[in-house]
Amino acid sequence: MEKILSVTNLGKTYTSGSRSLEVLKHINFEVEKGKTISIVGPSGSGKTTLLGLCAGLDIPTIGDVEILGNSLSALNEDKRAALRNQYVGFVFQNFQLIPTLTALENVMVPLELNKKPNAKAIAQEYLEKVGLKDRVTHYPKQLSGGEQQRVSLARAFANKPQLLFADEPTGNLDDETSEKIEKLLFGLNEEEGTTLVVVTHDLQLAEKTNRIIRLKSGEIHSDSQLKVVS
Repeated sequence: MEKILSVTNLGKTYTSGSRSLEVLKHINFEVEKGKTISIVGPSGSGKTTLLGLCAGLDIPTIGDVEILGNSLSALNEDKRAALRNQYVGFVFQNFQLIPTLTALENVMVPLELNKKPNAKAIAQEYLEKVGLKDRVTHYPKQLSGGEQQRVSLARAFANKPQLLFADEPTGNLDDETSEKIEKLLFGLNEEEGTTLVVVTHDLQLAEKTNRIIRLKSGEIHSDSQLKVVS
């Protein structure tokens, strides 16, 4: 199968004055198109740093990341951003909606950036898919946490990413709301055929993916394939 994400000998060290902190070291893995994978580990194990490097939001100290054969290290910041806009979607723990835009306008932003025709119709379709047909004109502050995360799911999937990164997508939600968001996330992912990489501390969420990579002290502690029961 085609590899959508390749991580080779990845390392990240932060330096402050004479002190340095090695957050990630010798990370190697590949993800095939259409698979779901979770990255788990205790706080400080390097999960979010790894996600940022995989998405080209940060630059590694050593090693490389490839998305669909494109080496991120070989691209400048503008070209990395263009690659993300074309192929990559994000869902964040804190939703990252624009407070001055309605739910509909928030979903339309990446579509308009990519000059997609019928951006409004597409945004309405995906808000309906996540159960927010009646909330399209509401602003983020008028929505609950679960509703805001549904807007962010609609925004991510409406742009038809081939690769979706979800960073603690249920981290700010109660158990009942988390369950609804998980169903939407995996349901839309299967429907769209997206490749999903989830960073989470929630093992129940992680066990719904095809594979779990466990980080410990900045290194891969284990890499397990799972038989997912739907």
